[in-house]
Amino acid sequence: MNIPSDLRYSKEHEWVRVDGDTATVGITAFAQGELGDIIFVDIDCVGDTIEKDAVFGTVEAVKTVSDLFIPISGEVLEFNEALKDKPELVNSNPYDDGWMIKIKVSNPEEIELLLDAAGYQALIA
Repeated sequence: MNIPSDLRYSKEHEWVRVDGDTATVGITAFAQGELGDIIFVDIDCVGDTIEKDAVFGTVEAVKTVSDLFIPISGEVLEFNEALKDKPELVNSNPYDDGWMIKIKVSNPEEIELLLDAAGYQALIA
């Protein structure tokens, strides 16, 4: 399974890629595999400041709807608009084209509390 070493991971199966004070967030390959074919991504929080572990949207698969939990606190800057027409990008490329939101990190210390790739691998093993 693909678990990029340059990302951090939550126990709820979200990943975080940090670039300065901006972080990109999505769900892991493991999570999308467990959900199955994703047919809709519902995120309506651009401009909101969200605290760590709060729900920032939902992802709908053929058989289920699952909440998305923000792994670190911050202001939501952007939603991946491509997911409106092509939610299946989360399945085909969860770490690149299938990203979900970008946030301005408000508490950088929270990043260090997330799992590294080895820790996430141990979680899902």
